Amino acid sequence: MSVGDIELRSPAFGNGDPIPERYTKDGGNDVPPLEWSEVPHGTAELALICDDPDAPGGSFVHWVLTGIPPTRTGLTDDELPATVAVGRNGFGELGWGGPRPPAGGPHRYFFRLYAADQPLGLADGVDAEHVRAAIAGHVIARGTLVGLFAR
Repeated sequence: MSVGDIELRSPAFGNGDPIPERYTKDGGNDVPPLEWSEVPHGTAELALICDDPDAPGGSFVHWVLTGIPPTRTGLTDDELPATVAVGRNGFGELGWGGPRPPAGGPHRYFFRLYAADQPLGLADGVDAEHVRAAIAGHVIARGTLVGLFAR
């Protein structure tokens, strides 16, 4: 199955650019605003995973959301639809857990938005592994945005 592209962007930072400090764990931990377009017809639900593959212990998950309606074109901190299931991040918390890498070079934060062709039926507290298992074979489009952050 061919997977289409979703244009994923943020008004707060460009693809490959630094994530502003206000969105980091030490700088306020505000949820970064996201916008997208080109969600294909036939999408039942959108899911979002943000992770840092450069973390010392392997990929570290910063954000997991499922149940995003396909009619949505973005997310902000104060505006999660009632259908959204908020997953657990690598800090053991629900919702966004901003960057807090060890001192050193910049880490990459991959925001990935997936369009699924069927409802995933996942609940609050879900982890990224369960989301990846649920969407396997059901992704009809995806978009990626990469932000950088170093301490």
